[in-house]
Amino acid sequence: MAWLYAEYIADELLRTGHLIPVNSLEFRAGRDTLALTVYLSDAAGELSGIRVVSQLDEWMSLTAYGHPWRDFVRTRLLELTENAMERGSSDPDLELARAAWRWLDGTELLAANLDASRFGPGVAVPDEDCRAWVPAWQLGLPLSHLTMHLF
Repeated sequence: MAWLYAEYIADELLRTGHLIPVNSLEFRAGRDTLALTVYLSDAAGELSGIRVVSQLDEWMSLTAYGHPWRDFVRTRLLELTENAMERGSSDPDLELARAAWRWLDGTELLAANLDASRFGPGVAVPDEDCRAWVPAWQLGLPLSHLTMHLF
């Protein structure tokens, strides 16, 4: 249930922000990225509706530009996998989180290339028509971060 609840939270936050059409791959990237952030940051296994608002700051810091989010995901998934193996039981929530991560890391989406380091000095705003293929999580991360700001 923890994964489904994390996915529900992410879905509601993204829908509330009205940033992107809900039937798009970009929406899925944002939802899965935010759901992974929510699910994996819940170290105590106590994800509850009451704490959602108090967790926003932590989720925003995890999705902030420059934060090693990919490393955070890999480390937490490894920790949770080891814990499940020690218990000798499978964890359906963890399987759903792993499936989301495989999709986010293995799927590339065409997005505006806003990487300022590609452009020479004196270029204030990169050309938004310039596109690049990026892993879905790289598109979902700023989208999920922005949607929390709007909440």
